[in-house]
Amino acid sequence: MINPVIDIGEVVKRFESGGRTVTAIDRMSLRVEAGRITGLVGPDAAGKTTLMRLITGLLKPDAGTVRVLGFDSRRQAQDIQAAVGYMPQRFGLYEDLTVAENLDLYADLQGLSRAERKDRFAQLMDFTGLGPFRGRQAGRLSGGMKQKLGLACTLVGRPRLLLLDEPSVGVDPVSRRELWAIVHALVEEGVSVLWSTAYLDEAERCDDVLLVSEGKLLDAGPPAKFSDRLQSRTFAFAVGNTDTRTVLDGVRRFPQIIDAVIKGADVRLLLDRPADAARLGDLARALDLKEDALRPVAAGFEDAFIALLKERETTSAVPDAAPRYGGKPDSIPLPAVANGAPVIRVEGLVRQFGTFKAVDGIDFQVAQGEIFGLLGPNGAGKSTTFKMLCGLLPPTDGKALVLEIDLRRAAAKARGRIGYMAQKFSLYGNMTVSQNFRFFASIYGLAGKVRERAIEHEMEEFGLGPFADVNAADLPLGYKQRLALACAIMHQPGVLFLDEPTSGVDPLVRREFWHRINTMAVAGVTIMVTTHFMEEAEYCNRIGVIYRGRLIASGSPDRLKADHRGSERPDPTLEDVFVDLIESYDREHAL
Repeated sequence: MINPVIDIGEVVKRFESGGRTVTAIDRMSLRVEAGRITGLVGPDAAGKTTLMRLITGLLKPDAGTVRVLGFDSRRQAQDIQAAVGYMPQRFGLYEDLTVAENLDLYADLQGLSRAERKDRFAQLMDFTGLGPFRGRQAGRLSGGMKQKLGLACTLVGRPRLLLLDEPSVGVDPVSRRELWAIVHALVEEGVSVLWSTAYLDEAERCDDVLLVSEGKLLDAGPPAKFSDRLQSRTFAFAVGNTDTRTVLDGVRRFPQIIDAVIKGADVRLLLDRPADAARLGDLARALDLKEDALRPVAAGFEDAFIALLKERETTSAVPDAAPRYGGKPDSIPLPAVANGAPVIRVEGLVRQFGTFKAVDGIDFQVAQGEIFGLLGPNGAGKSTTFKMLCGLLPPTDGKALVLEIDLRRAAAKARGRIGYMAQKFSLYGNMTVSQNFRFFASIYGLAGKVRERAIEHEMEEFGLGPFADVNAADLPLGYKQRLALACAIMHQPGVLFLDEPTSGVDPLVRREFWHRINTMAVAGVTIMVTTHFMEEAEYCNRIGVIYRGRLIASGSPDRLKADHRGSERPDPTLEDVFVDLIESYDREHAL
């Protein structure tokens, strides 16, 4: 096999957008070695997808050279496309076609003869575990199964190089592990892989990493090369009985700290320099924490990613000023519930579709100001539960109360007092930012000066003023997410529902988003969130895991990890816990 499989020299790619020229790739040079998994990592709008399309020959560079498997992309694009498998974002499937029909379509595109298809399809079905679902429409598959079908279609032509553009976005940890197992098996067979990802824990599993931002290659090498640079710069505070969000807010004001996040009952810190560790005792005393609450922790790739971007001054990992909510925390109308009563109460909740029980008698409560995470594999019932609690889907049986309003009897009343941010960008793409604000203000009953003040406040708060006249569809992903959140909270709801709110966004956008969420929770807003991102689940006070329509576990992230600690795995991650819970349930309930 040719080594390297990808060789890019001084490539430039520009696009015209909204009357201006955007440089997506800016004099980028890189090499990808054969027989390895190379991670392509970078913030939103870094140029990752454009780079993938240049490599496949779907785009031609404005300057520079792209050589793939020895072929020149300008003159030999068809040769590249015959030898490369490309799985785009959202898997590139035709959802109204069955599994078998999607495979046939890709086989037609690859010029695979009828004689070759039977054995190849059988091999792919066995490889991905999709054999029993050949006749099912792609649109009716779970996220993990769509992921596998997208990969199977990409592999029809036996590619020598596999390009995966964020294949894990919106897919649960079990499916991600299955995908990794499949990809490792392909590499053992001699396939080279370029994997674009928004999950930095995935980047750590790659053999090499290409870190890109603003169309430039910032650095490249094995993941350990990045994290090894951060010796003596990463620490954690065990906050004990002190509220983690209060500690986080105090930590952010310490100028020597360039990043801080909640991780269960800890607050994790990244220092600007190793010498700054000498001042952490002062910080502990200022926060009324014991000095022995501080301990060094191993640096990870995400720490290195944020540190490098901070050093390059491309962005700020931590906003300079804490975002407000409703102007001042004490101006937020607290939910009308009895003192100490749960803001969300679920008892024996059932949702049935024909003979199928998507939700089968679950119970839980969420207190005021609490962040509660609802986790589960694709198709487990968490989205159905979520929709019932938002008043978007009526329960079949049981109780679902939000702010003491029974959603079986007064869903419309509840919807007026909650905020909801959907999993997919659900605003109106052909309307400007200002028009979206005005539309949602009218839905929430805001009018006159109240509406104008609310819009002005959200524009300023989320930095959307410069985009006021830009169509929502043309916003960068991070700004789309800002707009969606701003529209969800402009009426100052007492309860906020977030369905996969940061799916596909980079860690810096995720930091900013959760900084705002934590501020709201401190102010008394109750927040319920679904997520497949296990690091994000660590930010929650408690989490519940739903599987096969039932709540199979609940508790704080630290409590669940402690319950799954053992001699073979003394320090399990939340992803380990998630996978263990699913596999244990399947073993215990095997037919």
